[in-house]
Amino acid sequence: MKKQLIFMLLVAASMTMNAKTLVAYFSATGVTKAAAEQIAAEQNADLWEIVPYEPYTAADLDWRNDQSRSSLEMKDPAERPMIKMCTDISSYDTIYLGFPIWWNTCPRIINSWIDNNDLTGKRVILFYTSGSSTIDGALNDLRTIYPQYKWEDGFRVAK
Repeated sequence: MKKQLIFMLLVAASMTMNAKTLVAYFSATGVTKAAAEQIAAEQNADLWEIVPYEPYTAADLDWRNDQSRSSLEMKDPAERPMIKMCTDISSYDTIYLGFPIWWNTCPRIINSWIDNNDLTGKRVILFYTSGSSTIDGALNDLRTIYPQYKWEDGFRVAK
């Protein structure tokens, strides 16, 4: 898996030699953070963590509990959890956007970040962490909700 990630990063890097790159990510448990740090180091990119205004607790992340915070957020496609702050992305040409797969899509906090940033004209490369899920649901949802942006297929970083 690591060889696949390195190959994909090298291909992406060759396409963005003079571009300014940002790795923006949300990580609930630290897995996606580790992947984001690796990508940022290999791409010589800036790193930005998407931080929820109210941190998630272990109970919030219990996907087996229908009343947990994450379960309730994911049941409502219009839900947009508050984030602490945004970064100015206007100077970036390429953005790697990373997240764990939740309920076959991206966590709603990713929508919060996108809603607060203009990705027009940016190359957006998705990366995600999952034990076995694909990016298909998240990519379809993002293309449907934000058709004005150019979404690239993305790649999985195994947990």
